[in-house]
Order: sequence, then C-alpha cells, then structure tokens
Amino acid sequence: MQISRRDLLLGAAAFFPLRAQEKTDANFKGDVKVVNVFANVHNGKNEVIKDLKQEDFTLEEDGRPQVIKYFSRETDLPLTIGLMVDTSGSQRRVLGKEKTATSDFISQVLREDKDKAFLIKFDSEAEEMQELTSSKKKLQSALNDVEGASPRQLQRRNDPNSSGGSQPRGGTILYDAILLGSNEELKKLQGRKAMILLTDGDDHGSRSSLSECIEAAQRADTLVYSIYFVDQEQSNFNPGFGGPGMGRRGGMGGGGGRPRQQQVTRGDGKKILQRISRETGGSFFEVSKKMPIEKIYEQIEEELRSQYNLGYTPDKSDAGSGFRKIKVSAKGKGLVVQAREGYYAAT
Repeated sequence: MQISRRDLLLGAAAFFPLRAQEKTDANFKGDVKVVNVFANVHNGKNEVIKDLKQEDFTLEEDGRPQVIKYFSRETDLPLTIGLMVDTSGSQRRVLGKEKTATSDFISQVLREDKDKAFLIKFDSEAEEMQELTSSKKKLQSALNDVEGASPRQLQRRNDPNSSGGSQPRGGTILYDAILLGSNEELKKLQGRKAMILLTDGDDHGSRSSLSECIEAAQRADTLVYSIYFVDQEQSNFNPGFGGPGMGRRGGMGGGGGRPRQQQVTRGDGKKILQRISRETGGSFFEVSKKMPIEKIYEQIEEELRSQYNLGYTPDKSDAGSGFRKIKVSAKGKGLVVQAREGYYAAT
C-alpha cells in the first residue's frame, strides 16, 4: 500500500504537536489547520487529575463539537516561563518573600537542558532584567537586582530638566508589562509557555488596556498564572501616577506621548488577575496564611508538569479571522477543566 506525503505528515503531527495557536502547514493540501490546547483537570478537592484518556474529553469551537485527533499527556516537553515581578511601592514590604519563593521555584523547576525563562520587573516602568535564558545563575542574579532603580529611572532622578524631577515616580504598569513579555519574548516561540505574575493586580498608568494585554497573551499562546499578594499593612497605599512610555534594557518606561491614566481600586486588582488567568487558561492564587507563596509555587509546578495536549482541525477552517471560543470538558463527576477560552485565527 502506498502512503501519501499528506498521511505521513498527519501521522507525524500526532507525535509532534503543533503550537497552541492555529497553524497552517503549506504541505497540507487544502491548508489543513491544527489547533492545540493545553489543559489541566482538577477534581472537587482541587487536586490535579493526571490519568485521563482521550475519550474522557470533549471539545467545542464556537459551540460546535470538534473531533480530538491528537492527544498526549505532557510532562517532559520544554517549558518557557516569564517571571513578572511587581516592584511598585505597594509591594515593597512583601518583595523579600516574593524573591525568596521565586528563587526556590527557579532552582526546582527550571531544567537547564530543556527549559528557559526570562525576568521582567515593573512599577512605573517595565524592564526586562534578564532576557530568555536557560541559566539559573543569570536568573538568580537578575532576581537579586529587581529592587534597584533602572538606568532610565536613575537618569531621570539625577536630571533636573527631566519631567520626572529628582524624585521617583509612582505607578504600576501591569498591563504594559504583560504586553511586553508577550510580544517581545513569548510570541516568537512555540511549545509550552507560561507567564507568572507576582502582584496585587493594581494598574496605574499603562498605555494598553486590560483587554489588550489579555489579547497579547492569547496571541502568544501563553498561560498566565497570577499570584495575588497584598501587603495588608499598606492596604490603603496609593502609589500615585506617573505616565510611562517606551524604553528598553529592554522595557517600557518614561517617554513621549500622553499616556492613559487608569485609577483602579485594590478590590479590582483581584478581579483583574482572576480574569487574566481565566481567559488565558492559567490559574489564580491568593497568598494567605493557609496558602503561603511557597505552596502556591508548588501547585504551579505540578500543573505545568501535568498538562494534557488536545489537538483538532476546526470543522470550519474558512470561518474567517478573529477570536474563536474553545470549550474543553472532561467526563466524570466534579471534574473541572482549566484551559484557554479561545484563540485568534490567522488573518
């Protein structure tokens, strides 16, 4: 029996899944498109379920049932992680705990022969402290430096003619930081990708909106894990406002143009992080006495190492560009699937 090139390519796709975003392979006749979705499953006790099979899942796109053609349990695929640390005034008193837990996470999770990570800090500016690397040493060094002022901030403080004056500006450009990490590092990569936010969720001064930063993460096929960490002793802290712009080591910082001022209350910060994680397929966590940050990192590690990969070819590949909703369900009482809510079809 003669096997066609198309059959060989489709067979290979079952063992080597394509990227999570919709992808067209020119070798497929009729532009066959494959969409892959990474998912976690929890039971009623919030325990991660690791032993499900392909027939245990159902999948819909825009309300239409889809045939799951490719399935695997991903425990060993390379992982790309973006570590996003809020260094604004409202986080200063908890930053030490964040750094210690993040350092332990880097040591335990990052496999230098397979995985890579980058580190971005953000306050009134967003700055990439360490570009994508597999070196734990470089990441630890960058983490140790997050409390210092960026070169742009130091220049502005020492320049009497600067619009920022000699004093540091307030502000937290959370949305812009997510946009930076998504577009500058994650969008160009394939495979499993995750962003971990350490913040109270407040945004003051981003040029981009909440919807825009979520869209950037979705287009980059990135799961966002949010760690909501509030300094209770500074719960009434008001960081003020300082308009950011673009600048890099790399990053986003003071510059031209009139930024959009956004005043957000602390209660909104929690809801914001919940929405970001829900719509991108990640998880939301809140630091508390019962759930310390060290335990949260352990759960994130377990989820990242216990993902299911489901692939399908959309039944309506000619439905046009734009956002397409995805719903993944698991058969079984009390099982909850955690997966991204959709993807952006290619234009």
